[in-house]
Amino acid sequence: MQTSARIGSRNNKDIRQKLKDLNWFIVLVIVLIAGFGFAMLYSVAGGSFDPWAKNQFIRFLLGLGLMVTIAVIDIRIWMFLAYPLYFAALGMLGVVDVMGEMGKGSQRWLDLGFINLQPSEFMKIALVMALARYFHCLSDEETVQLKSLIKPIILIILPVVLVLRQPDLGTTILIVAGGIALIFAAGVRMWLFVLSFIALIPAAFGAWQFLKPYQKQRVLTFLDPEKDPLGAGYHIIQSKIALGSGGIYGKGFIQGTQSQLNFLPEKHTDFIFTVIAEELGLVGGLSLLGLYFIILGYGMIVSLSVKSQFGRLLILGMVVTFFLYLFINIAMVMGLLPVVGVPLPLVSYGGSAMLTLLVGFGLILSTAIHKETAIPRGGAFA
Repeated sequence: MQTSARIGSRNNKDIRQKLKDLNWFIVLVIVLIAGFGFAMLYSVAGGSFDPWAKNQFIRFLLGLGLMVTIAVIDIRIWMFLAYPLYFAALGMLGVVDVMGEMGKGSQRWLDLGFINLQPSEFMKIALVMALARYFHCLSDEETVQLKSLIKPIILIILPVVLVLRQPDLGTTILIVAGGIALIFAAGVRMWLFVLSFIALIPAAFGAWQFLKPYQKQRVLTFLDPEKDPLGAGYHIIQSKIALGSGGIYGKGFIQGTQSQLNFLPEKHTDFIFTVIAEELGLVGGLSLLGLYFIILGYGMIVSLSVKSQFGRLLILGMVVTFFLYLFINIAMVMGLLPVVGVPLPLVSYGGSAMLTLLVGFGLILSTAIHKETAIPRGGAFA
């Protein structure tokens, strides 16, 4: 009853005040980023809203409404729901393993009729919430103890095992990296990370034999794409050509030769940044990156003013997850990382990734609105 009373207690702010306090400038930035995506999806379809731009726009409007709704909900409610949402996402991953939809050689989706849902995307958010709640409930003394890492490691390993079975190497990397970053932000001693990194080196070599043939090929292609320019290395070579051919100002909207003549693979999903670079040039690419960094900077600034440990860790976890999406995708299409299938945030075509990111932004905005809300550590939430 005490927990329900605490959760159900109202802030001094009503819904109208919360909507007024919502950072509408950040909402505008999010809309502008999505606008890049709509424009590029329109372009790669040859100047048509079908089949991609229209669907993406509808999904974005639904996600935007969900984001605002999440933002005005008390941050304490999200803390209370952290573990239930984690286990719900874990359960969906289990269902995918048994009866998930196949696509491009992977079993990653649940067919809900109106949308193919990818539970591994939502696990990225649920894991951050669960880890943030766990470390919030520990004292500073308990956080630095070695035994306190057992539960977080289990929380990370469980979804990783299920996602690797799909298989989805890109999502696995995001889940592991996001989880480790949040553990570090919680205040765990640096020497534990050093020991963990040293232990992972032989594990990485041992994991090579468990990779699927196409995953091994991606790594080998990354090391030497020119070895098979018309086969495994074709994607990244065409991507580099498109990136370099745009110059400063680009070839013009719907004028990109690599994308319009279908030399560029997966141009509406993983490689859409190369379309931006080719058609809008360096100016267009840097403009998009500037919008991304506004959101990253906003998240970091808000994390410094949040009173609760849960809110601080929640924001940092979401910012790291968002940054990893951005960094891996752009590094991937530039040939700096192997191709692992990570979308460009809010720009690449796809419903699950877009909804996941908008949910994450909603949690960041919720934490900002409720940054003065103090949540006792331990107690009923432990």
